[in-house]
Amino acid sequence: MAGSFFIDKREFSPQKPLIIAELGTSHNGDLSKAKEMIISAAESGADCVKFQMVFADEILHPATGEVMLPGGKIRLYDRFKALEMPINFYEKLKEYTETSGLLFLCTPFGLKSARLLRQLQPKMVKIASPELNFTGLLKEISDWDMPVLLSSGVSLLADIEEAVSILGAQNQQRKNRLCLLHCVTSYPAPETDYNLKVLQSLSMIFGVPVGVSDHSLDPQLVPALAVNMGAAVIEKHFCLSRSDPGLDDPIALPPDLFSQMAKAARNAGRDGPEKTIETLSLKHGAQLIQQILGDGVKTLAPSEKANYRLTNRSIHALRDIKAGQIIKKSDFAVLRTEKNLRPGLAPSFEDLIEGRAAKNFIPEGEGIRFEDI
Repeated sequence: MAGSFFIDKREFSPQKPLIIAELGTSHNGDLSKAKEMIISAAESGADCVKFQMVFADEILHPATGEVMLPGGKIRLYDRFKALEMPINFYEKLKEYTETSGLLFLCTPFGLKSARLLRQLQPKMVKIASPELNFTGLLKEISDWDMPVLLSSGVSLLADIEEAVSILGAQNQQRKNRLCLLHCVTSYPAPETDYNLKVLQSLSMIFGVPVGVSDHSLDPQLVPALAVNMGAAVIEKHFCLSRSDPGLDDPIALPPDLFSQMAKAARNAGRDGPEKTIETLSLKHGAQLIQQILGDGVKTLAPSEKANYRLTNRSIHALRDIKAGQIIKKSDFAVLRTEKNLRPGLAPSFEDLIEGRAAKNFIPEGEGIRFEDI
């Protein structure tokens, strides 16, 4: 198994895991709040803080309507539009993060945000689970030749294999610079869905370091056990308070719980699997611990199974396309369905659609399917 993940000559391993505080967009565009969160994350044991560079049009179509999130239903496209910030906002976040002694990490969601992010010269980049099949974005980031964290929620082994191949992990020099983050795409995710023995399986299959992007509510169980199963990276959502209005705040860890999480993960790295599992079994029951560890076979978790292909990327129409019309590049985009729109062809078919005639009427926002061209 490949255990260590390297960032700018710094080594992170199951004995010394990288602890990431996922701030996302919880700053709501307020730089002073973002700074407060960065300071608090540092004090709570984070090594790194992660943000999201959001541009609504490269994530979803307005026709997705209301989307169910941890805080309830909202018009997500409108919320993303309100969260769009200029590049100098992220420049200030990066500068303040690094002067606070933390690593800066950011997730782009399309080519526009990716190319803007690259201008900031980050030391690494994160790809979110819904973009694991976004081949155009993966190819763009592969050319950067920098450490990549790739989340693998709501995906099958074949999906992961294609993404890992595009990112060049078969290149021996890149193997320790791609970290595959096991993830359950459910908010919150039950601890018993995590099947953490799969970390060993993924590391052996793909020959890369592994970690966990954890959406469960317990601050200790998944992170500590993940480290014992080989995780070199632990990512958890961070908030100042679960009552704050950020999109992910209801399932994030406030400072006191994040501190517990960071301590539990590092203690697990120091103590090793036998002692950690024994301690947690005495506290929570051996049956629960074994359920969280699972069988190591990579499948869709029960809480995310119904979301497969409905939260991943596919090709969607940007206008009403009438039967017989020739489809132009400007007529479609690779977007999320958010479970409200029908999914279209996989992003890998993007280059094959342009110039073809529509066989059926394709409504604006809906996925473009094989039978439509």
